[in-house]
Amino acid sequence: MKNKIAGATFALLAGTAMVANATEGGTSVYPVGTENYTCCALPPPGTYGMVFYQNYTATKVKDDSGNTVTPPTFKVTANAVASRLVYVTKDTVMGGSLGYHAILPVVNLDVNVAPGLGQSKSGIGDIVFGPVVGFHHSHNLHTVVALDIIAPTGAYTKGDLANIGKNHWAFQPVYGVSYIDPNGMNADLKLMYTIQMKNDATGYKDGQEFIADYALGWGLGNGWVVGVGGYIYQQTTDDEQNGATVANNKGRAFAIGPSIRYDSGKGWFLTAKFQQESNVANRAEGQAFWLKAVIPL
Repeated sequence: MKNKIAGATFALLAGTAMVANATEGGTSVYPVGTENYTCCALPPPGTYGMVFYQNYTATKVKDDSGNTVTPPTFKVTANAVASRLVYVTKDTVMGGSLGYHAILPVVNLDVNVAPGLGQSKSGIGDIVFGPVVGFHHSHNLHTVVALDIIAPTGAYTKGDLANIGKNHWAFQPVYGVSYIDPNGMNADLKLMYTIQMKNDATGYKDGQEFIADYALGWGLGNGWVVGVGGYIYQQTTDDEQNGATVANNKGRAFAIGPSIRYDSGKGWFLTAKFQQESNVANRAEGQAFWLKAVIPL
C-alpha cells in the first residue's frame, strides 16, 4: 500500500468532473458521483453549456480490508471546475437523437501525506469527448447510450504525489435512464464501464471499473426536486504492473447524500448535492460537494 498512499491523487473528467486507491494513484478517470437529476434526458436539437464544480476532501485511505492505512496528517483537497459543451443534432440513429459532447476540466489539487511531504498542482485535467444518442420514450421516461473517450491531457509527472492527469487513454461505454415528473417521483441512473489503457511512463495498467451514479427525489411542483444522490464504484479486474497482476488491490466505494434541483422553466436549471463515501477499499474515503448548471446557448 505504500506506493498507493504516496500516489493518492485526484483525477477529473466529467462526463462530465473527480478523486482518490485501487488503480494507479487510487483514482478513476471518471469523477465518481458527477451526475444528478435529469442526467440522461438529452435536450432538443441545439447547443448547450454546462458547468460543474466540485470540492472534495479526504483524510484517510483504506486498504483491501477497509482499514485506514494513512497517518492522521494525511489530507487530499481538490477543487475542480469543468466546462461541458453538448451539441444535439437534428439527425437520428435508430430513432434516437444524435449528439456530441466534450468536457474541459480545470483542477486545483493539494496532497499532504505527512509534515514536509506534500504537493500542490493546478491545471487542465484529462479531456473527455464522444458521441451520444438520446431516446424519449414518453414525456417522463428518457434514456441515453454513449461512448466517452478520455484523453491523457492532464498534467502528469512520474513519481509526483499530486497528478491531475492519469497519463493514459480510457474508453467508457455509458447507458443512462431518467424518469422526470415535476409533481412526483424523479429517478436517474447512469451506468458506466471503464476500459483502461496502460500508463507508458510506469508500465501500470488500471483494472476495469463499473460505476453507477444515481439520484432519487420528489418533484414539489414549483421547479424544485429534493431527495438523495450518490454513486456505486466497483473495480472488476485486477491492476497490472509490467504485465504482472497486482493482487488484493480492487477498489470499491459507496456514496450517498442530500440532493436538490431547481428548474427555472426557461431552459436553465441548477443541481446541488453533498455525498459521503463509505464501504471503501483500496481508495481514499472522503466527502464531496457538487454544483451543476445547465444553460442553453
